[in-house]
Amino acid sequence: MAKFFLSYGYNLIIFFIISHLMSILGKLNPWNPSIPYEILSLNISSKLSTNSHAIKESSKDFGKIIQEILPAAVLYPSCVNDIIDLIQFSHDHSVPFHVAAKGHGHSIRGQAMAKNGVIVEMSSLNNNNNENCGVRVSWDLGLGFYADVGGEQLWIDVLRSTIEYGLAPVSWTDYLYLTVGGTLSNAGISGQTFRYGPQISNVHEMDVITGKGELVTCSKDMNSELFFGVLGGLGQFGIITRARIVLDKAPTRVKWVRMLYDDFSKFTKDQEHLISIHHNGLDYVEGSLMMEQSSLNNWRSSFFSPSNQTEIASLLSKNKIMYCLEIVKYYDDQNANTIDEELKQLVKGLKYLGGFMFKKDVSFVEFLNRVRSGELELQSKGKWDVPHPWLNLFVPKSSIMHFHAAVFVDIILRQNKTTGPILVYPTSRKRWDDRMSTVIPEEETFYCVGLLHSSSGYKECKILDNQNEEILNYCDKVGLNIKQYLPHYKTKEDWIKHFGKKWNIFQQRKDLFDPKMILSPGQRIFN
Repeated sequence: MAKFFLSYGYNLIIFFIISHLMSILGKLNPWNPSIPYEILSLNISSKLSTNSHAIKESSKDFGKIIQEILPAAVLYPSCVNDIIDLIQFSHDHSVPFHVAAKGHGHSIRGQAMAKNGVIVEMSSLNNNNNENCGVRVSWDLGLGFYADVGGEQLWIDVLRSTIEYGLAPVSWTDYLYLTVGGTLSNAGISGQTFRYGPQISNVHEMDVITGKGELVTCSKDMNSELFFGVLGGLGQFGIITRARIVLDKAPTRVKWVRMLYDDFSKFTKDQEHLISIHHNGLDYVEGSLMMEQSSLNNWRSSFFSPSNQTEIASLLSKNKIMYCLEIVKYYDDQNANTIDEELKQLVKGLKYLGGFMFKKDVSFVEFLNRVRSGELELQSKGKWDVPHPWLNLFVPKSSIMHFHAAVFVDIILRQNKTTGPILVYPTSRKRWDDRMSTVIPEEETFYCVGLLHSSSGYKECKILDNQNEEILNYCDKVGLNIKQYLPHYKTKEDWIKHFGKKWNIFQQRKDLFDPKMILSPGQRIFN
């Protein structure tokens, strides 16, 4: 009898252990609560966490708008093969589960989340990097200088590594604490885009893990369908683990100038003129709105002195809305003696307000990393880690005056709810490759518009989100032909409309590279 109870007790313990493991693993599957325990035989089992703290942290993003979408587990990969094993396991199982790669978590509306699925914390590759080596700078007779960069790398680290060789990528985002894989999955834009194209136009080659769990090297000439699909593909076709980035000689310093306008037409015409100068032109052109209710020195940078601010505030109280044109010209020792004259010729004839030109001379790295100091200041005041109901748009040149009157003046200025920078600057379509997934307006010149709101809490966030909705509805109603950048839609019909003529090929690529729809469910395109 004692032997029976010992045997029974031992079996009961084993049963409870297996049941506990199954309950943990079962959470990985959104449709079937019993993913088989074969996952325990994989090398990644020790790198999967179902810890409540890990779950909550991986379900947060910069937007702070969507927070209830919890994954079942988090993978902390130490190498690329860990991600391959995870995706292959999901793909090969009869009932797959979702997988989403998370870089620096700078998404706005839960795009990097995976309800009941697995979040892959890409930064873990950097912490354990013995395979991709982070950033490797090389030279090739056909390509020139380039850098092989892990998809988990932050652009600030790419800059720090390449600048040691006197080199740097040519296209940037305003904020550098974003991952390479993250920006290449969208486009990567800033004031350099008119000249050098978006970041997705400056990639030679990539290594990508598809939704089948296959590691594929791709370029314009090799596996090109995957290459063009992934660039701007919102994570739908694969996870970028390596990108070969274009490099060029890095300048050492920049002339940084801001000019103020009280007339939007003059402001936009001057921007369009400046981006049309192809030989020895500017390296960066970016415009922004200034409103009486918004801070002159926001998180983008602190540029104006206290006396400047007093003068500008006086102008704003009279005009209510003004426009700031921001330009940069790179230089080094070779043209240090001529840079002032070059800049003088470039701004000649511009219609900015007399007496309202402000100049700075800073290092190249200081300019590129200009947002960081503003971020640290806001963090110290508890104003960075707040909801960000951003709206980013591409507006055709033919619609920008209408957009200004209806959106900037009527909706935003009238409602007086501006709580962050508003960017507006032109770029050229010829710098974009239409074979890539990103959708842009059909016109040769279009404007990048960013309503970069920060809100103090849920109530204000809701008000700003309603304003965003009003803007989108108006643009759709009157046919301004805008396109969302960092898009967010609630229905498949909206996504089909967004992609337009690209929808069929987008769907074909999904069927080809992620047929079981495992990847990036947070975009809500196919689910």
